Amino acid sequence: MDPKLFYKISYGLYVVGSTKDGKINGQIANTMFQISSDPATVAISINKKNLTHEYINDSKVFSVSILPSTASLDFIGNFGFKSGREHHKYQTVSFKKGDNGAPILLENSLGFLEAEVINKLEVETHTVFIGRVTNAEIISNEEPLTYAQYHLIKRGYTPSTAPISTPDGQKNEVNKEQKYRCSVCGYVYDPVSGDPDSGIAPGTAFEDIPEDWVCPICGATKAQFQPL
Repeated sequence: MDPKLFYKISYGLYVVGSTKDGKINGQIANTMFQISSDPATVAISINKKNLTHEYINDSKVFSVSILPSTASLDFIGNFGFKSGREHHKYQTVSFKKGDNGAPILLENSLGFLEAEVINKLEVETHTVFIGRVTNAEIISNEEPLTYAQYHLIKRGYTPSTAPISTPDGQKNEVNKEQKYRCSVCGYVYDPVSGDPDSGIAPGTAFEDIPEDWVCPICGATKAQFQPL
């Protein structure tokens, strides 16, 4: 079976948030879709190992913030490659608590919805939570970030707990020449593309990157990269 077939299916990229005992957490998710319009219901798929799953299971509420195409890799990495058990993901971003207590992004967001869980379906490693939408607002009219753009344009990666993960932590389009891979998350630095979001121009060799540069996805140091 070729897992790359699933990359051809249309997905967005979202930050799903929830709350438990006054605490908040959120994570990147690509599986969110509308089920009905009246009443408005949506479904999300969350890995059972994730802290956000625990919060949604407990509080029965969640929020979904829609990411724009301009969202940077480090912003996405904060919610996608760091664990809420060890890192307060909302500490350095602008957000507010919604009516249901779940966190809502006020930056890098086209808009958000809040939902109450009305049903759920256990599917192997994930739970599909079905929520009744209680609030929805538009923040920006920018273009939304798609899952395909994340992989092809931003050269992004997916953790193993995602519904669709990159096999063996490798880049989708493999080209091993003159590249270095992050030993933490699998991000590959390609000198041809550089890292413009971090001020590294295309054509910059890995050796010429400043020593204080960090992985744009997970924040690993330059020393944690290994040559391919």
